[in-house]
Amino acid sequence: MKQLDFSIIDPHIHQWDPYHTPHSAAVLVKALGKYPALMDKILRLVKPKALLDTLGHTQHVLSPYLPMHYHQDLDGIQVESVVHVEANWHHHKGFGVVEETRWLSQLDFSKYDLKLAAIVATADPSHRKFVDILKAHRDASPLFRGIRKMSSWHEDDGIYRWSKTPHLYQSKKFLKGFEQLAQMNLSFDAWGYSTQLNEITALAKQFPETRIVVDHLATPVGLFGAVGKKTGKTTAQRDAIFQQWQNGLSALAEQPNVHAKISGLMMPVLGHTFYKENRTATVAEMVQLLTPLIQHAIHVFGTGRIMFASNYPMDKPNARLTDLIQAYMQMIEPYGSEALQAIFRQNAIHFYQLDIN
Repeated sequence: MKQLDFSIIDPHIHQWDPYHTPHSAAVLVKALGKYPALMDKILRLVKPKALLDTLGHTQHVLSPYLPMHYHQDLDGIQVESVVHVEANWHHHKGFGVVEETRWLSQLDFSKYDLKLAAIVATADPSHRKFVDILKAHRDASPLFRGIRKMSSWHEDDGIYRWSKTPHLYQSKKFLKGFEQLAQMNLSFDAWGYSTQLNEITALAKQFPETRIVVDHLATPVGLFGAVGKKTGKTTAQRDAIFQQWQNGLSALAEQPNVHAKISGLMMPVLGHTFYKENRTATVAEMVQLLTPLIQHAIHVFGTGRIMFASNYPMDKPNARLTDLIQAYMQMIEPYGSEALQAIFRQNAIHFYQLDIN
């Protein structure tokens, strides 16, 4: 296994514990946690198909994912620090989201030779007490750096909508609240589907001083296979998805305050079905599939505004963490040692203003 000659920073992981924290599956896991197959069957009866298709397997979201589990998944790869990105904490209304920030501050990352370097929490800029919620996050942890509010909404209603409404980033209430985020010098993780790239671009134009990072390269759903009711079903459709994604990402990259995360590219919603074969993708398969995406992202953003991020454990159904990192190393290596250091370490330090040498 190839190692870099410096320690990686992973600026996008998720931590959760359905047994001891508010979680949408808390009742289920407490009652039937010893029977994962039964839990899966029940979940498939009560949850929307669009969500289940997005998750792939359910075991990784029904089980705790804590520093110990991330450390195990690394299997010897040297990651020094991580950034937790909000994981849809169940008490997600109003001040309830601050509970996640407090909980994270109690986790012992150091026991596993890891450092929690920053927390990207969540809050709704449309909320009338948005500023107070931001201040509560800041009071809860000195590691609080910014928020993510997902806008992911696809016109194909067979694709899971993480936002209750379309065009969230264009809403007047959202934009009014976002002004406060900008004034507090906090960062913003934007996640929308590739069909929403123009909305992220418009947001970045309106707030040119705010550090914005687009998560998961804006997730071109259906690029690698059929998803939802009508997306990615034919080669022509998939070619059109790729072209639209390329054009949208190019326009977004023209905004100098925007960075991008190379992350989430093995999620089932892109059309990957390795999990249905009861296996994960090989390093070679990932390199073959993802190289066009990585090349275009680096072409438009350069190596100074791109961050590797694992998105673990959300990519777990299709890719082992070690293989994912190895694949990204192979794809970025041709750009040279400085690019590797920037993408796997320095750009995250700069964007999230991490207290790391």
